[in-house]
Amino acid sequence: MKSGSNPIGVFGGTFDPVHFGHLRMAQEVAEYCDLESVRMIPAGMPPHRLKPQCDATRRLEMVGIAAAGNPVLIPDDREIDKKTPCYSVETLIELRSEFGIDRPICLMVGADAFLGLSTWHEWEALFDLAHVIVAQRPGFDLALKGPLSEQYEKRRENDPDALRHFPAGKILTVDITLLDISSSAIRECLAKDKSARYLLPDAVLDYIRNHGLYREKHAV
Repeated sequence: MKSGSNPIGVFGGTFDPVHFGHLRMAQEVAEYCDLESVRMIPAGMPPHRLKPQCDATRRLEMVGIAAAGNPVLIPDDREIDKKTPCYSVETLIELRSEFGIDRPICLMVGADAFLGLSTWHEWEALFDLAHVIVAQRPGFDLALKGPLSEQYEKRRENDPDALRHFPAGKILTVDITLLDISSSAIRECLAKDKSARYLLPDAVLDYIRNHGLYREKHAV
């Protein structure tokens, strides 16, 4: 019999723009891990990549449009006004203060991002604040080395139901549907006046067109 609280999912990123790969990942992980909700958090100033092409307020609005009608996906604006780099550990500290010390919180990352986790700011502290769910394509080899490999072997969990019994500290891998879509490819497509239809929700594409984002002339 299940006990404990359903975990809260945390999914951060630039979402520049949000697309079906992001949405499908959030949906599949939420279902597989029985998450109560997934907080989709556009980064204001991401520390590991170039400044997003679109400002944070626009990116948040696009996430809201994409998530409309899905009660599991909750746009979260906590990072968009930050004037300093947005570190996951700081965001998780905020969320932990809101949900309490006992509520399971799950940080969702893609496999490629997880491979670089040891380069993140105060990365080992993440496990004190949340579980880490690694979304990967079937058959993906994580090929971990060094301290991250040690953490993975120590914290690895195969049963998603176990996450609800602990507030933090586990690492779970989840195979998800492979959708080879990237925000950078969408931006390039739009910049070249080509259609991005079927790569992201039509409503988001309409928003991009109506606000003149990513290119001046739009093909749909």
